[in-house]
Amino acid sequence: MSKSFQATKAVVTGSSSGIGRAIALALAKAGVEQLVVHYRSNESGAVETADALRDIGCEPVLLAADLASSDGRQALVSGAFETLGEIQTWVNNAGADVLTGSAAAMDFEGKLRHLLEVDVTGTVLLSRTIADRLMDQVERTSSSIPASMVFIGWDQATEGMEGDAGQMFGPIKAAVMAFANSLAQTYAPRLRVNTIAPGWIRTSWGESTSDYWNDRAAGQSLMGRWGNVDDIAKAVIYAADPANTFLTAQTIQLNGGFSRRF
Repeated sequence: MSKSFQATKAVVTGSSSGIGRAIALALAKAGVEQLVVHYRSNESGAVETADALRDIGCEPVLLAADLASSDGRQALVSGAFETLGEIQTWVNNAGADVLTGSAAAMDFEGKLRHLLEVDVTGTVLLSRTIADRLMDQVERTSSSIPASMVFIGWDQATEGMEGDAGQMFGPIKAAVMAFANSLAQTYAPRLRVNTIAPGWIRTSWGESTSDYWNDRAAGQSLMGRWGNVDDIAKAVIYAADPANTFLTAQTIQLNGGFSRRF
């Protein structure tokens, strides 16, 4: 494990459960000393993440904010920088869940609009503000180590997938990935921006889905299995590592090798 995260500070949006929690814990194990656990409404989950961080030796800071709201985004920015001071790693993991819970009952248009509001507009506007703050920080401290921002994309966003899911998540995640690459072009070399593009990852939806999707998830990976949240966390650690100063504007496909034989 790299020691370059030692005594650094980080923010992981949407870290009350699932992928976000795994990323937060991996950063703590890598040496991050203070980390913002962001959540929208899952306070109990955020508390569980915070407890797990303390067990590792990382000081958690819980911040609730709705990223679809201008006030919510500003609250997160202000709270994160006022509490942490300097931030070396920012992970944009938060996204709307339209596959489980009450949102699953919405029609296609409702789901698409919700994803656009949270995953695209919210992420873009938040990230522009954060990037400016990180640039100011690097200039103020005269640090030779660039800050890092990591986004979560989707491996099939640019290739396309059949059905409503492909027609929703494809354009949404493609927009996020394109924005991340443009941000990297804008702010290099003082800010590194990379994207992790997962394939089939067993989250809450994958734990309760049908045999068809289980077979498809395993069959479309050369490694013959679902990915898991820890797989993503490991990739984020690689991309965000402060010692990885030559890695930026990259999209890392994390799908176990996409199988053409399925």
